[in-house]
Amino acid sequence: MPRRSKVLSGTLVASALLLTSIGIGTVAANADTPAPAPVAAPAAPAGHTMAVSTAASPEDPDGDGYIPANPPVTGVTPSTEEPPHRYFHEFQANCSVTHTAPDDPIVFPQQPGKSHDHTFMGNTTTDANSTTASLDAGSTTCLAPGDRSAYWMPTMYDGDRPVLPVGPQTIYYKAGVTDYTSVRPFPKGLRYVVGGPMQSAQEFRDHPGFVEGWECGDSFFNVDFPTGCPERPEVQVNIRFQAPSCWDGKNLDTPDHKSHMAYPVVNPGTNNNICPADHPVALPMIEFKMAFPVNGDLSRVRLASGASHSFHYDFFNAWDEATLDAMVGHCIVGGLQCDARGYDQTHPEAGAALNEDYELP
Repeated sequence: MPRRSKVLSGTLVASALLLTSIGIGTVAANADTPAPAPVAAPAAPAGHTMAVSTAASPEDPDGDGYIPANPPVTGVTPSTEEPPHRYFHEFQANCSVTHTAPDDPIVFPQQPGKSHDHTFMGNTTTDANSTTASLDAGSTTCLAPGDRSAYWMPTMYDGDRPVLPVGPQTIYYKAGVTDYTSVRPFPKGLRYVVGGPMQSAQEFRDHPGFVEGWECGDSFFNVDFPTGCPERPEVQVNIRFQAPSCWDGKNLDTPDHKSHMAYPVVNPGTNNNICPADHPVALPMIEFKMAFPVNGDLSRVRLASGASHSFHYDFFNAWDEATLDAMVGHCIVGGLQCDARGYDQTHPEAGAALNEDYELP
């Protein structure tokens, strides 16, 4: 399981927080005009915008954009502890593509067809009307049946042809803070957006979730789709992008779909990552590692949201709580490098969190 680690510097975090403060609401409030082409038409130009949401989620009856956690998590302070060093504290959620649709139940709830086209993974029922309850009742393409979460990102096109990832994609769940023993499972119904379709190339590059950008063959850290991508059957275009992992403990969603979450910061005087004081609850850090089956000449490759730097993704948690608790406790808190069963082949003595059917034993 090759892995390049990402260390957040204080400067990077500070610049990213500044960009975030400038760009609050990029997804929902920055888009004043409708898309210049119908959603279903794959010829939407780079940088196209999205219409403003005109409906609220059924889970937000007063329509203020806030979905409070019930119960909230209180009395938590960011952990500054340094547990025994473990290079890995992670597990994988391997989930396949289910469908594509111009829907987004976080940004445009109850408004089918209003978004640019998205590629959905995990829960097979995800659409504009999805709620925590509907996802909880759905099925999944993730290897673990207990992971009924919804994951989605803008659809990639090569000219007019959709380019959909083939087979289970790697979605890492990691510790984003130094004290990996302080990480707790996601609350059911938590949702957020990582990045945004309106971000500039520089904002994409400076984003605290940027790991290797777009990569192909031996070309890494690209803001634009790589040129000279080897034209071989086994070569694909990849991207790795990390989500914030510190939660305010109060809200499952906020009006901009971002501000209830934050990236870890550097603890002054150390090289350790901790959660900021206003987002003290350490949750798993999701990292998308997506592989798109396209190579060679990438000049016609684009995203439904626009240019390469408009890449972003959404997460809506609908894990079975006992299953997620077992995976987080065994793999992240336990300092292991687990597969989708919660098994670390370098530590067979630790066993697995799930059985051969990827379910709780």
